[in-house]
Amino acid sequence: MNNSTPEKILERLMLATNARSEAALAAAIGISHQAVYNARNKGSVPPAWVFEVAKRFAVSTDWLFFGTGEMQPEVYSPIHPAPIVPAQSVNTLAVINCHDCEITLVPMVEAVLSAGGGSFETGGVTDRRYAFRSDFLQRKGQASQMVLMRVAGDSMEPEIKDSDVVLIDQSNKRLLPNGIYAVAVEDMVYLKRVNALPGKIILTSYNELYAPIEVETNGDLEDSVRIIGRVVWWCREA
Repeated sequence: MNNSTPEKILERLMLATNARSEAALAAAIGISHQAVYNARNKGSVPPAWVFEVAKRFAVSTDWLFFGTGEMQPEVYSPIHPAPIVPAQSVNTLAVINCHDCEITLVPMVEAVLSAGGGSFETGGVTDRRYAFRSDFLQRKGQASQMVLMRVAGDSMEPEIKDSDVVLIDQSNKRLLPNGIYAVAVEDMVYLKRVNALPGKIILTSYNELYAPIEVETNGDLEDSVRIIGRVVWWCREA
């Protein structure tokens, strides 16, 4: 049974918003009743409606899109933190076929990539996913290995600011001169420009207040530094 048809998605949107009619659903999302009517007739539900309901009503996007998992996933408290899940394990992306394009949902990993002191705060993979056009991701790299992470710190300003969101292609670990990468050094994770020199790599910041970090590799990069992936895109919320 296909649970991701437009009819099923509309049913779950109504259930999540406690709407007894399409008019009530439209009011809950902030759209016109005609828009809901048109979506049903055309057999295409705009992904933006799903994300709006997920945001307003704390509902799982996977449940809204596909009917999988819980409607409202368990919220982890600081007393009982979520299990640590490496970002590399996030390699299954949801894909939605729209009437004129294909949309890929990229997960936001609950980790803070430090752009300053190098904090590493992983709380597992969240249920939040963000929509990108699949053809855009394919131009950037390997979509199935991409994750989103939020930046902490000001060392990459003015290019990348505190609380910006970066898109990381974990399949792209090949170092390019002055490329921006998520880099793990021991138990620290940095977002830096990376350059390789004989026997060491240099992690540099855009912010001149931060001195470069030199890491001795002793001929074996994997023993000293782990390249998580290359930053292929970033955004800033208004």
